[in-house]
Amino acid sequence: MGPLTGLRVVELASIGPGPLCAMLLADLGAEVLRIDRVEPGDLGIPTSTRFDVSGRNRRSIALDIKQPAGRDAALRLIDRADVMIEGWRPGVAERLGMGPEVCLARNPGLVFGRMTGFGQSGPLSQAAGHDLNYIALTGALHAIGGKDKPVPPLNLVGDYGGGALYLAFGLLAAIFERSRSGQGQVVDAAMVDGVTSLMTIFHGLAASGRWDVEKRNANLLDGGAPYYDTYATADGKWVSIGAIEPKFFAEMVRRAGIDPKFIALQNDRRSWPELREAMVAAFAGKTRDEWCSLLEATDACFAPVLTLAEAPHHRHALDRGGFIQIDGVTQAAPAPRFSRSQPAVPTPAVRPGTHTDAILADAGFSTAEIAALRAAGAASGA
Repeated sequence: MGPLTGLRVVELASIGPGPLCAMLLADLGAEVLRIDRVEPGDLGIPTSTRFDVSGRNRRSIALDIKQPAGRDAALRLIDRADVMIEGWRPGVAERLGMGPEVCLARNPGLVFGRMTGFGQSGPLSQAAGHDLNYIALTGALHAIGGKDKPVPPLNLVGDYGGGALYLAFGLLAAIFERSRSGQGQVVDAAMVDGVTSLMTIFHGLAASGRWDVEKRNANLLDGGAPYYDTYATADGKWVSIGAIEPKFFAEMVRRAGIDPKFIALQNDRRSWPELREAMVAAFAGKTRDEWCSLLEATDACFAPVLTLAEAPHHRHALDRGGFIQIDGVTQAAPAPRFSRSQPAVPTPAVRPGTHTDAILADAGFSTAEIAALRAAGAASGA
C-alpha cells in the first residue's frame, strides 16, 4: 500500500516525461489508467512490452478520441479521476474537446497536468523539439561538456529532471491545495521552466563571480577542478573523485599517494594543471578494482564509474535493493522509500488496450455501450 493509494490518474499516452511521471505516481500506489490510441503509431513504445519499463504499473484502454464516442468515453473516465496527464502541443487538447475548460467543468476537483517542452505560451510554444533543444535554451546545455563542445547529458536533464519530476511535484502540490480549496486546477509543467529551476545555484554562483558562464570545464562542478572529475585507471576503466571539501580532499590525497603539498594548494587555480597531472598519473597506476579496495567507503569522495550493466551488481545497490527484475528485465526499484507506506512490487507494462472492456465496465459502461464503441472503432483492445 504505497502512499498514493487511492489517487486516481488518467494518463493520455505520450512519450518521454509523461510516461515517467505516470510511472512515478503508479509506483507509489496511484491507480493509473493509460488511454492509448486505437492505432498506437510511433510513441516510442518498444515492440515488446517487457522492455517498456516506464510503462509499468498501469492498466490500458485503447480509445479513438478523435471520434465523438471515443472522446466521450475518455471524458467519462476523466470525470472519475483526481489527476489527468497530457503531453500534447498547446491547443491540441482543446481542439479535441478535452481541454481544461471542458474537463474542469465536468470534474471541478480535477488536477489537469500539462507536459510540454516550451510551455503553453510564448513564441516557441508551438515548435517541435526534444530534450536537447529545451536544455539548450536554458543555459544548461552550454555548461555541460568539454572545452570543445557541449555534450548531451542523455535526456535526464530536460525530459526527466526538468519535466517528469516537476510535473509530479506540481500535481501533488495541486492535490494538497485541493484539500483546502476543494478545487482542481491546471498544472503547466514546461521543461524550460523546470530546467531553469534546476540551474538556480549556478545563477547564484555566476552572480557572485564564482562561475565563468562563458567557459565549460573551467569551474568547480563541471570538471574544471581536478578534485571534481573522472580519471582513467590502469585497466582502461574510470573512477570519479568529488573531494570538494578540504578535509575530504586531504583524505583523498593521502590515500591516493599524491604529493601532500597539494593539500594547501587545493583551490589555487594556478596549481590546478600540476595537480591534474599528478592525479592522472596516480589513478593510472592501479586498476579500478584496486582503487575500490583503497578508497570505497572512505571520506575520499570516491566511486567507480560503472556501466549500466555493472550498476545493479554493485554491493551497495544489492544491499539496498536498488534494482528489481520484472519479467526478466532489470530496472530501478520504486523511489523514494517510506517507513510505513511501502509500495508493492511493480507490475509489467501491458499492450495498448489490454484492459479496455474492464476499465469501461468499472466506469459504468453497459455491455451494449462497450459493444457499440468497439463496433464503431472508437475502442479496441484485448
